[in-house]
Amino acid sequence: EEIVEEYNLEKDRVTIEKTFEALLILVKELDKEATRAMREQLDVETLVFFDMLKKPDLSKKDINKIKKVSCKLLETLKAEKLNIDNWREKESTRDAVRQRIYDYLYDENTGLPVDSYEEEEISGLTDSLFSHVYRAYPQLPSPLYALPA
Repeated sequence: EEIVEEYNLEKDRVTIEKTFEALLILVKELDKEATRAMREQLDVETLVFFDMLKKPDLSKKDINKIKKVSCKLLETLKAEKLNIDNWREKESTRDAVRQRIYDYLYDENTGLPVDSYEEEEISGLTDSLFSHVYRAYPQLPSPLYALPA
């Protein structure tokens, strides 16, 4: 019985050590993302939008435009659509959120750089952003980005 007990204690210690190591790796990864967000002069929420919209070989001007689009689109969605209670449960509201994303990205004034993005790309980006918004913003503030109390 003592041998089994010692074995279980050792097994628990190994499990705890592995879990702790995994948590340390996760914290380092989160730190990297937070550092990258600061370097890009974005918050972590907006960085996700930026990463989804950015593509290779863009000019510095286009990258700056995409940063602005990311910030303003997220602000717009939060102000206009995501503050509606249970927005994900209402088909008309979900459709309005998706359409607002598309219209914002496609607009010559507010949207993505016209010379760098085709209409098909904007449709695909709309779908990707909508999926992210649907998952990350069941309510405001987003539980995904909320700071622990």
